[in-house]
Amino acid sequence: VPPIVPPCPSSRLATTSANPLCERNVAASPVSREEGSRSGGREREGGTTVESVAAAPLASSSFPSSIFPADPISAGVGDGFFMPGSLPPLRVMPSGAWPAAASALPGPIEPGPETLWWLGNCAPLGWDALELTAPPAAGSIRTAAGGGSACGPLKFRADGKELAGVTRHIFVTGGVVSSLGKGLTSASIGMLLEARGLTVRMQKLDPYINVDPGTMSPYQHGEVYVLDDGSETDLDLGHYERFTSTPLTRECNYTTGQIYLSVINKERRGEFLGKTVQVIPHITNEIKQKVLDLASPDTDIVITEIGGTVGDIESLPFLEAIRQIPLDAGRENCIFIHLTLVPYLKAAGELKTKPTQHSVGILRQIGIQPDVLVCRTERALDVSDREKIALFCNVPLEAVIEERDKDFSIYEVPLSLQSNRIDDIVLRRFGIQAPPADLDAWHDILHRLRNPEHEVSIALVGKYAEHRDAYKSIYEALDHGGIARRTQVRVQPINSEDIEREGAERLLAGFDGLVVPGGFGERGIEGKVEAIGFARARKLPFLGICLGMQCAVIDAARNLATLPGAHSTEFARNTPHPVICLMEEQEGVVSKGGTMRLGAQTAVLAAGSKAAAAYGSTRISERHRHRYEFNQRYRSQLEAAGMVIAGTSPDGSLVEIVELADHPWFVAVQFHPEFKSKPTAAHPLFSGLIAAAVERHAGSAWVAEGT
Repeated sequence: VPPIVPPCPSSRLATTSANPLCERNVAASPVSREEGSRSGGREREGGTTVESVAAAPLASSSFPSSIFPADPISAGVGDGFFMPGSLPPLRVMPSGAWPAAASALPGPIEPGPETLWWLGNCAPLGWDALELTAPPAAGSIRTAAGGGSACGPLKFRADGKELAGVTRHIFVTGGVVSSLGKGLTSASIGMLLEARGLTVRMQKLDPYINVDPGTMSPYQHGEVYVLDDGSETDLDLGHYERFTSTPLTRECNYTTGQIYLSVINKERRGEFLGKTVQVIPHITNEIKQKVLDLASPDTDIVITEIGGTVGDIESLPFLEAIRQIPLDAGRENCIFIHLTLVPYLKAAGELKTKPTQHSVGILRQIGIQPDVLVCRTERALDVSDREKIALFCNVPLEAVIEERDKDFSIYEVPLSLQSNRIDDIVLRRFGIQAPPADLDAWHDILHRLRNPEHEVSIALVGKYAEHRDAYKSIYEALDHGGIARRTQVRVQPINSEDIEREGAERLLAGFDGLVVPGGFGERGIEGKVEAIGFARARKLPFLGICLGMQCAVIDAARNLATLPGAHSTEFARNTPHPVICLMEEQEGVVSKGGTMRLGAQTAVLAAGSKAAAAYGSTRISERHRHRYEFNQRYRSQLEAAGMVIAGTSPDGSLVEIVELADHPWFVAVQFHPEFKSKPTAAHPLFSGLIAAAVERHAGSAWVAEGT
C-alpha cells in the first residue's frame, strides 16, 4: 500500500519534513519511556527485541477525527504512530493479529510498560471496553471503514490493567491575596476548552474545616450554592455552572472537614489495619482520590480549583496532594495555573512583580512549578514586566498572562483570556489538537450588554444587602434577564432594616421592580413584608424567592385575608395565624447541617398562571433550600382573598408558587430559580420580571393605587 504521507525524519528533534504534520507532532510529543536509551536504540518488549520508536507520521491528515484510514498501512516492527495528546505512541508488535471482532482474538501477548493502544468502545470492531489481550499484527494496522474515530486511547500496564487513562488535570491556585477570582478564572478556562470541543469537569477544594458552607454566615462565605443533588456548595460552583455545561455533583466540592471526616470514619472502621493515621499519606491520599474520581474515559480535562491562598497553613495538605498527582497521572497530563496579583503602587508609579515572585517561590518550595501565571492587575503589563516575571518564576514568556480588572462585565473574562491564548497554551501543553473556539454566543452576550434597548432599576431588599456575594446568583440572574430582554438592569441593594426605620414609600419609590431574596432569622423580616406590601399595592413587578415567598404570604394574610398577627412560626412561635409553618418532615430535626429540604424537586404549575406562561410548561424542576412551608390550612382563605396557588408539588401537599390575580407581575416561589440561570439561557422568571419592569418603565396602562 503506498504511504499516506511522507515519512517523518528519524529523529524527533528534526524540524523540517515534507510531511507538514511531522513538525507539529515532534513539538507536541515528549519522549516516551518505551523509547529507551538513544545510545542503545533497542529494547526487550513482549519477549521480542524491537527497535525503539522514533518519529512516525500520523496515518491521516484529518487528525484528530480519524486517526487511521480504512485501508491497511504499511508498518514495520517497532514503527510508531502518534496519538492525540502527549501519551506514548502506539507500538507495532512483532506478532499477533488485528481481529475483526472480539471473538477472533489470538492468544495474549504481553505489551511493554505503559504502551498505548487505540482501544475502548470500538464499535466497528465489536469491542466495548475490551481488556488488552493482543497487539496489532506486525506490518499492518487496520480499522473498519470510517477510521478510528469511535475509539478512545487507553494506557495499560504490562499486566493489562488500565492506567490513569487520558484525562488531563488542570490545577488552579491563588497567591498574594484572596478574592482574586480563581473561580471565575477556572470557569472561564473551562468555557474556552468546551468551546473547542473538549469535555470538561470542574471541582473546588476548600481548606476550611466546616463540612460544607451550609451553616456559615453569608457575611463570611457569601451565598450557599445548591446543586440538583442537594449539595450545599461554594459560590464558585455557580460560576462553573453559568460558564460551562459541566455536570456538577457533590463530588465537585470538598472541604477539609469532609476529607478529615472520611479518613476518621475509615480509621474507626479499621480500614487502616492498625497503622498510624497521618496527614501524609492518609489525608493527601484521600484528597488525591477525590480529584482522580472525576477522571473518566468520557472526560478530557478536569479543572480543580484550590481554595484559599498559597502560604495559608490550612491549604498545605491540598497543595501537597496536587503535587503528588502528576506522579500518578503523569506530569505530561497535568498543568498548574497560578493566579496572582501584580499591584500598582501609585507613589512609585509602577507595577510591582515581587509579590508574584514570592508567591511562586512558596509554591516551588512545596514542589509545584507553575506552568502558567495569570496576573491580576489594574494596569497593563508591559513586556519588561512580563519578562521579569517569566525569568524569576521560571515560566515561558507566553505563559505570563495578563488579566486586567473588568469594569464592564465579568463575562468579558473568557474573551480576555482567549486573547492571551490561554486555551492554545493549555492544549499545546497537553498535545491536544482541537478546532477553533466557537464564541459567537458569548460575543452576542457582550453586544447585548453594551447596546441595550431599554433600562430598568430593580430594588433588591434583603438583610445582607451590603454584602454582594450573599446574593451573587441573584445579581447574575437579573443580568441574564436583562441580556434576554436587551435591557440594562441597574440593581440597588436595600437593607430591609432600613425599610423598617424609614418606610417603603421613601426607599422604594421610583423603582421598576422588586426582588426579595431568601434568608434565615428574624432580623429585617418586617421590612421585607412591608416592601412586598408596597409592591402589591403599587402594582410594582415583584419576584419573591424562598423566604421572599413566605413574606408575600404573610403580607397577603394580614392585608388581603384580614388575618391579624399572621406570621411564620420560624419567627413567632405563638402567632394566632401560622400561615407559614415548619415542614412535617422537619419536626424533630436537631442537626443544622444538610438537613433542610434540599436539591431539585418537581413542581406542577397551574395552567393559565404567569409562571406557566413564563416557563412554557406546566411541569418544572427547581432547586430548594428551606425548612418552612406554606400552611395548607389557610389555602382556601388566601385563595378567596385573591392569591393564586400557581404551583405545587406533584402530590399537591406543598405550595411552590403563589401569584396575585390582579397584578401585572407578582410571582413568589419557594425554590431558588437563580441557581438555574445562565447568561446564554436566562431563567424564565427573571426574564419575565425584567419584561414586566420594562413595560412599567415605558409607562404602560398600569396605574398605581391611590394615584
